[in-house]
Amino acid sequence: MNHPQPLSAHTLMVRDLLARRRPGYGLEAPFYLSEELFRADMEHIFGAHWIFVAVEPQIAEAGDYVTIDMGSRSILIVRSDDLQIRAFHNVCRHRGSRLCADRQGVLGNIVCPYHQWSYDLTGKLVHAKHMPDDFDFSDLNLRPVHVRSLLGLIFICLGDAPPQDFEQMATAMTPYLAPHQLQQCKVAAQVDLVENCNWKITMENNRECYHCLATHPELTVSLYEHGFGYKPDAHNADKLQGFQEILERSHARWEAMGLPSAEIDTLDERVTGFRTQRLPLDRCGQSQTLNTEVASKKLLADFVDPALGGLSFWTQPNSWHHFMSDHIISFSVLPITVGKTLVRTTWCVHKDAVEGVDYSVENLTAVWNATNDQDRRLVEESQIGIASGAYEPGPFSPFIEGLLDKFCNWYVQRLSALVR
Repeated sequence: MNHPQPLSAHTLMVRDLLARRRPGYGLEAPFYLSEELFRADMEHIFGAHWIFVAVEPQIAEAGDYVTIDMGSRSILIVRSDDLQIRAFHNVCRHRGSRLCADRQGVLGNIVCPYHQWSYDLTGKLVHAKHMPDDFDFSDLNLRPVHVRSLLGLIFICLGDAPPQDFEQMATAMTPYLAPHQLQQCKVAAQVDLVENCNWKITMENNRECYHCLATHPELTVSLYEHGFGYKPDAHNADKLQGFQEILERSHARWEAMGLPSAEIDTLDERVTGFRTQRLPLDRCGQSQTLNTEVASKKLLADFVDPALGGLSFWTQPNSWHHFMSDHIISFSVLPITVGKTLVRTTWCVHKDAVEGVDYSVENLTAVWNATNDQDRRLVEESQIGIASGAYEPGPFSPFIEGLLDKFCNWYVQRLSALVR
């Protein structure tokens, strides 16, 4: 008779922490500090879910590749000769060498730098010198990784059986994303920022704008103050109502143009949680720039009206995106260690936009370069405070931290479902 194996001390510790989480409150300190929890995150969150990692314009042509590092894992994403997107573990099947060390580049074949074993762009082993005559090449192709493109947004899943609800997200989001034609864009800029904090602090900071007015003067130029959450009272009722009227008028105008705008929110309801909504921008209402005018005179797709607000798209566990009439910004959060996180920001413009004529990189990136650096300081101070020994989880504001609560809900639900 087989008896169930006793749970490890590590598993019991994780389960106990998950069970103690109080809804509407933050997570306890070990979730941000513990190496055991970090290993659980890498196995059960980043190792089992759809993770946003890149945009198609980064690999526009056959042979183009990017590498993605998450913790100790490295993934190679390449555009094969048939123009399909393929993903592999960035590890040679001979002696385990990393195949591609650069962040991006162009390949003919994938050649291991150690012993020159070579793979074609479908991952098939095609050359291995000094091996026996009966050597079976077919057993040593690159290990594939599940990969999907959502209209130009590239997601990977490292698990054997990826969540099946990606297709539901794709169906819901296609009408929202398709008009912006990301696949017809080019990368105008990409900036990597390393934050000395746990990845969940980075994501929690993104999921609320409680801090925005006090710390993000460049970003809030284009944001309606009452549009990202506010405690209603007698003094702000008129302003809240005024924003609601602007929102309804804007949505009606955009919907009439074939641009879906209504909120969809499944952040803590699905395995592949996501949220989207098109929101009006303040002042000129055109783009997230310092003067709220377009950063690129060459609008995306066939747009003729620059004032299309900002379509926001959030995915669990690691991304957010802003789609505007003239450019698209994507953010990918990738854990490095328990206390170090990479935030990769990518700006895309129309593929025919000319730098120095239609746009300048400095103007295009000014708002989010400033905002990201401000956020870096905030999350690093949070990590220091959480590690101090005096931290205990505090309550979230129900008026302005609802998306933060949903991130924590999703994380606890997913880890609880997968930790065995």
